Amino acid sequence: MVIRENFSLKNFNTFNIDALAEYFATFDSLQQLQELLELHSPEMKRVLILGGGSNLLFTGAIEGMVLKNEITGMQAISEDEDYVYVKAGAGENWHRFVLYCINRNLSGVENLSLIPGNVGAGPMQNIGAYGVELKDVFHELEAFHLKDKQLVKFKLEDCAFGYRESIFKNRLKNQFVIATVTFKLLKKTRLNTSYGAIEHELLRMDIPEPSIKDVSQAVINIRSSKLPDPAEIGNAGSFFKNPEVPDFKFRELQERYPGIIGYTLHQSRVKLAAGWLIEQCGWKGYRKGDAGCHAKQALVLVNHGKATGKEIFDLSEEILQSVQSKFGVSLEREVNIV
Repeated sequence: MVIRENFSLKNFNTFNIDALAEYFATFDSLQQLQELLELHSPEMKRVLILGGGSNLLFTGAIEGMVLKNEITGMQAISEDEDYVYVKAGAGENWHRFVLYCINRNLSGVENLSLIPGNVGAGPMQNIGAYGVELKDVFHELEAFHLKDKQLVKFKLEDCAFGYRESIFKNRLKNQFVIATVTFKLLKKTRLNTSYGAIEHELLRMDIPEPSIKDVSQAVINIRSSKLPDPAEIGNAGSFFKNPEVPDFKFRELQERYPGIIGYTLHQSRVKLAAGWLIEQCGWKGYRKGDAGCHAKQALVLVNHGKATGKEIFDLSEEILQSVQSKFGVSLEREVNIV
């Protein structure tokens, strides 16, 4: 167990921001985590837990200690008539976990293929894609309380899942370290292909009767065609959430902008496509220095090489203001700002 000082986090965040951590260490067990916390002196300003680094933006040096979660492992722990319950370490790569399930013909996470990051970020963000959210397959998680030094179990109802939200992003923010997550996966395949371009992609693949593996591959194809690979250009995927507005607001916008994209929700609300709003404001493909907006997907901010976190944050602020000015709609960042 090695603690490094003034350690660059460039290779530990998908934006490739060269931020320095005052102290940095990794842990692959709760015992190691506890030992590191005991070494953490009270005068240190913070403890930041780092996962895959795929949904955050560093805007400066990190004071205190950064601890990278590398708790891994995947196994089926129980089953009933309908479900197999699979437990995974929070430090496991998310897509590797998805493939683990698909290879065992367990249904539920195939639409979430190729989402970057680790398993532990799943419940933090309530990750979602193509009509499926993590909460749909969630059973429980174990999390370590940083102050009380106790392992606590959270059931579905405890997590307060919302759209890219959970209790760990607001009321319990920075209080817990997620150690393991247990999912409930269907034994009998139940495909969800109606959202987005999945059905179209399956037709293009000439697959009339798809399996969960086929749906996964369709999602991979779609994501690969639209979203940049962080290994090639720094990014954190979708930078903004899709905003929700009352249906009367949507009708007003529709009169002014007939091409606006919206999805009807419950309680007379409509979810707007943030990428469309941003594109209409002229940001798609925009670049200032090395900070920019992706040429194929306006929802994705990118680091072309040497952009600072502050430059990318400032660009996001300009985008927020322009969408508010043009449409009267407030966007919210999905990426965590550190």
